Amino acid sequence: MNKILIKNAKIVNEGTVFEGDVLIENEIITEIAEQISPKPGFEIIDAEGNYLIPGAIDDQVHFREPGLTHKAEIATESRAAVAGGITSFIEQPNTVPNAVTQELLEEKYQIAAEKSYANYSFMMGATNDNLEEVLKTNPKNVAGIKIFLGSSTGNMLVDNEAVLEKIFSSTPLLIAVHCEDETTIKNNLEFYKKQYGEDIPVDVHHLIRSEEACYLSSSNAIALAKKTGARLHVFHLSTAKEMELFTNKIPLEEKKITAEVCIHHLWFTNEDYATRGNLIKWNPAVKTENDRNALWEALLDDRIDVIATDHAPHTIEEKQQSYLKAPSGGPLVQHAIVAMFENYHKGKISIEKIVEKMAHNPAKIFKIEKRGFIKVGYYADLVIVNANSPWNVKKENILAKCGWSPFEGINFKSRITHTFINGHLVYFNSKVKDIRCGKRLLFDR
Repeated sequence: MNKILIKNAKIVNEGTVFEGDVLIENEIITEIAEQISPKPGFEIIDAEGNYLIPGAIDDQVHFREPGLTHKAEIATESRAAVAGGITSFIEQPNTVPNAVTQELLEEKYQIAAEKSYANYSFMMGATNDNLEEVLKTNPKNVAGIKIFLGSSTGNMLVDNEAVLEKIFSSTPLLIAVHCEDETTIKNNLEFYKKQYGEDIPVDVHHLIRSEEACYLSSSNAIALAKKTGARLHVFHLSTAKEMELFTNKIPLEEKKITAEVCIHHLWFTNEDYATRGNLIKWNPAVKTENDRNALWEALLDDRIDVIATDHAPHTIEEKQQSYLKAPSGGPLVQHAIVAMFENYHKGKISIEKIVEKMAHNPAKIFKIEKRGFIKVGYYADLVIVNANSPWNVKKENILAKCGWSPFEGINFKSRITHTFINGHLVYFNSKVKDIRCGKRLLFDR
């Protein structure tokens, strides 16, 4: 039986910060109090006045297994996630083969059961012709349905409007969408090919995968959700214009349409293509400073509900190809929380708000059982953050299998010191212990 007493923590939970202790017994939080006396047989961990937060739940990652394991694996990326304070992840279906049948989906769960350091769930993928398989998805143990309304890594574009309406009207599950209009992107690409030939510079990526492409697709998806009553979650928003599509007028629990923003869209702008190049080539694209400012405003006023990573690694050799050949995506799980704490230091966001958007709200939106909060009876997925312990991101401390990061060279003021997964201390002293105690996420629906 695992018994741990965490003492002297600044506990961050549900909009408050209070000093106290937390008792963990056999995976579960059993007591939270100002003072808990040491008990025989309990390991005592002194938080030394640092922040104790619920582990982040990353609702959008690409860990590349099976089929793309030269880029990443569930073991390597979940290690990086744990080191970054992400204790649960929801992985996307564009692996090889695509997870578009119940059998292929379950194979991914079996891999994770053996290999994952963090808790896990996998999205069922929708295509133009797998509605029957989609409707077999079990809402109790699968996070939701993923639909690519714009093409990205993997060929999973769903562009048949009749099929889309059928999916939206048929499934009770949460539908998560990647929204970019394919026709707009193709037309933009042809325009820049006429101008540059095959040597298109990366700094026009945000003009090819443009504001118009994003808005057209996301507004259509939202209109369809309103028409059918579907439960829609819009991934990785990137433009100011899209912010008008979302509301903060109703509580999160009552929203049928929710919104996510990713770390890279909150951190970088198109100005950074000059120094970071293809390393910050994502779909949807990193856009302008005005877009970034609007995303921040919507995040803080609760039109945007969740912060995620869209962690999507490629090898450095793949990224060093020309713009047209270099794939989109990059590794982010190890640095997501500390990047948000950097914005706390800049006065842009409170720690309570970071916890709300990275732990509480993903748990609420996906209805994840007993995770995302520091509460008695909940799993002890906990993270200690020292907000004043500077460090530098460099190759030797990057844990993602691809070995690079868009944050390389950046100094962060905060660091993760401890990560607990289901009550087990898995990350401590800058090392991930070889304890693979991640569990399959279950859903209260």
